[in-house]
Amino acid sequence: MPPTLDAPAVRAWCRLALQALGRAREEIDAINVYPVADGDTGTNMYLTVESAAQAVDAVFDGHAASGTEPDLSSCLHSMAHGALIGARGNSGTILAQLLRGMTEVLASGSGDLRPALRRAAESAYQAVAHPVEGTMLTVATAAAEAAAATADAAADAWAVARAAYEGARRALAATPAQLDVLGNAGVVDAGGRGLVAVLGALADAVSGQAPMGPLVDALPKGPALPFGCAPGGDTGDPHVVPGGPGFEVVYLLDAPDTAVGGLRRRLDGLGDSLVVVGGDGLWNVHVHVDDVGAAIEAGIEAGRPHRIKVTHFGDQARAHDGGRRGKRGEPALRAVVAVVRGDGLAALCAEAGAVVIAVRPGEPPASGEIAEAIRRAYAREVVLLPNDVELRHAAGAAAEQARTEGVRVALIPTRSAVQGIAALAVHEPSRRFDEDVVAMTSAAGATRYAELAVAETQSWTMAGVCQAGDVLGLIDGDVAIIGGNLLETGITVLDRMLAAGGEMVTLVLGAGAPADLAGRLEAHVRDSHLAVDTVVYAGGQERCPLLIGVE
Repeated sequence: MPPTLDAPAVRAWCRLALQALGRAREEIDAINVYPVADGDTGTNMYLTVESAAQAVDAVFDGHAASGTEPDLSSCLHSMAHGALIGARGNSGTILAQLLRGMTEVLASGSGDLRPALRRAAESAYQAVAHPVEGTMLTVATAAAEAAAATADAAADAWAVARAAYEGARRALAATPAQLDVLGNAGVVDAGGRGLVAVLGALADAVSGQAPMGPLVDALPKGPALPFGCAPGGDTGDPHVVPGGPGFEVVYLLDAPDTAVGGLRRRLDGLGDSLVVVGGDGLWNVHVHVDDVGAAIEAGIEAGRPHRIKVTHFGDQARAHDGGRRGKRGEPALRAVVAVVRGDGLAALCAEAGAVVIAVRPGEPPASGEIAEAIRRAYAREVVLLPNDVELRHAAGAAAEQARTEGVRVALIPTRSAVQGIAALAVHEPSRRFDEDVVAMTSAAGATRYAELAVAETQSWTMAGVCQAGDVLGLIDGDVAIIGGNLLETGITVLDRMLAAGGEMVTLVLGAGAPADLAGRLEAHVRDSHLAVDTVVYAGGQERCPLLIGVE
């Protein structure tokens, strides 16, 4: 257990935080009622941390190429910069400033999380034009105070991080009593809940232990009012605060630090929910206004605004309600976007009419790449097939991004390419969208999946200890069989799967599979299992000699 936060722990922190926010994203979105009930806080925080994690991964990749190890300072600065340029929404922007505040202290090499957490909370308050208690700012302050209260001056990073996490949990549970809109809705603050997930990931990262488990077990579970529907009847557009601004304006700004004070004053007079974070010449600006032009002009007067994004809250409401995009040269009614590994699988899915994201070995697509593929599909309705359990969070965030742009997206949680193939086989664009999604989901769910892999090192598995070079048979994601060669292991996997029944076997051959493997497995199915058909595809996927599906 490392006594302080080091470079590998920063990388682990980003990855664990991304996983935690991915698991909680939809729940956090659903309780997002303040400052605007636009149902995107979980998504925005996920995308912000995803950008931070990518920046840290890039540092490690660069050092790996030269055979060196990155230092703590470079990792922290990359994390903070990645969060800054990728910050989304009010909550993501505040989170970026919290990470920057921690970096200002930790990059000096002190390794003490207590002053870092205190600086993070202070800088976040300074970044918000009109701080409100009962929000993630309150949770950040409570985390810093709990960390500072750790009695032992020499307490290690895990003890401090754990104390901060517990303090944040307690503060989060109290937020409904501090902010009327939360109490009326019976929910805790969405941004604060996301921050608890990030702090829990920090404690896990420095401890090296398994994640702490479900987020905030004993929180109020009142009737969350999705996307701002207030008690007592219709309030019109649920995404617009009564009497409040109608647009969210966000941009990055290249400007000297001396120009930011004037920018804050100008924007504060134009609207609300103003947050300006950053420093050293690069800033992220977030504000809610009615006069979009004036907000952008204020940025031009201060420096050079870029990556400008304007969202009308009414448009966002219609997107969450399953609305359609406006006409733009008559986009197609419906499309399927599929994530696949291997040239053969890519060609197969493309031939079936899908827009394909071809995954390179060791380089899973980020949510932005998946969202861009949805845009490239140029359709009003999109079915998204991630085809990998590890991509479910990124795919979910991408789907949410597309919905804010007016695309109706259905995410079918396919966990393997064979489930995606089954879903594509029953896809029928002429059906109603909901009916098509139900049919595709049913087909995917009725397909059990397995794969063969070759162990690279000795390790413990659900089936016992494997040695490097052993062939592993994974059924529904778990190692079920340890074998000596591909053929014998494949036969054992097929027999075990077909023992529970099945009418169709799908075999997808990887790039390194022996030429006769499919034929011999097909012959075994024909000879040993009556009335079971077999179909074979050349998938070309790396690192996985064989994928198996049973329907």
